[in-house]
Amino acid sequence: MDKVFQALSSAPRRAILDIVRDRPGSSVGDVCKFFDVSRIAVMKHLNVLEKAGLLISEKKGRTRRLYFNSAPIQMIHERWTSEYSALWAGHLTEFKRQVEAKGV
Repeated sequence: MDKVFQALSSAPRRAILDIVRDRPGSSVGDVCKFFDVSRIAVMKHLNVLEKAGLLISEKKGRTRRLYFNSAPIQMIHERWTSEYSALWAGHLTEFKRQVEAKGV
């Protein structure tokens, strides 16, 4: 999870994920067109995203096709919301019970 949080902490990397999510199968060159930095700089961001499992790359000839993988984000979401959602749902149920008992 640390790698996912580290990857998502960068605005350019979040922008890359948005681009790839909206354009599945984008090439590295396609992604580079959105940034005013070197191809090497974009490649470094792509590498971080791949190591975090947020990007999947597929090599076709000389072209790398990129795909967004939402599974790591979903796993984080499920970890944090399921535990805390149950806690707050319990509090709200208790609050509702108390209000109904007072006839308010």
